[in-house]
Amino acid sequence: MMEKMIFGRFIPGDSFVHQLDPRSKLIFTFIFVVIVFLANNVATYGLLLIFTLFVILISRIRLYFLINGLKPVIILVIFTFLIHILFTREGDVLLNLGFLEVYEGGLRQGIFISIRFVVLVFVTTILTLTTSPISITDGLEVLLNPLKKFKLPIHELALMMSIALRFIPTLMDETDKIMKAQMARGSDLGAGPIKDRIKAVVPLLVPLFVSAFKRAEDLATAMEVRGYRGGEGRTRYRQLKWDAKDTTCIFALVLMTALLVFFRS
Repeated sequence: MMEKMIFGRFIPGDSFVHQLDPRSKLIFTFIFVVIVFLANNVATYGLLLIFTLFVILISRIRLYFLINGLKPVIILVIFTFLIHILFTREGDVLLNLGFLEVYEGGLRQGIFISIRFVVLVFVTTILTLTTSPISITDGLEVLLNPLKKFKLPIHELALMMSIALRFIPTLMDETDKIMKAQMARGSDLGAGPIKDRIKAVVPLLVPLFVSAFKRAEDLATAMEVRGYRGGEGRTRYRQLKWDAKDTTCIFALVLMTALLVFFRS
């Protein structure tokens, strides 16, 4: 059974993070994704963990809720960890079973990369959990506005990215329903050799694609009925406002970047 996918969902609230301007949250997330790669030792990864836990605290999103939402990608985290354990041969040998040798450097890199992956997922998930779809669209449009000089359809690009982001949990929920329906009919999707499992995916894909196209058609019809004609001449009911909270948020990220640079090896 598929676990609940929380990435792409929006949870209304009044926390400090919810109140931030979507532009500051987008800038924060983009820069955070970059500075995560500055960490390369225990001190810097410790800073990343503390900083991420602080962001979770002020967002008022339960840590258990985020960890539960990490389950769909936990296999990728474990796979990455095992790759480093098996193929990174640096430092002293911690375990020698003849056919398997585990090195200190491999264990360390495996833990570091896993931490990097987890904090990236947590921070990007908090962005979608605390920012409504329309706010993400407006924020992206404003940030990408300078590219209009190159005749790029910025509003349409921002809207497309926002819709694609919100479709992720929708499609995951749809897949979960289809899997349950197949299992109720006696189909065992997780049993048998790999060849049989691949064949079992086909009955899932067909109804999933049909449902996705149906939802896309319904969305297009709804937008057309509401008079949507693109971004030209479109006004906003809620105006974006940058205040001291947003400046504090970016300043905290700059300070975090400086600490990572200072403590990295």
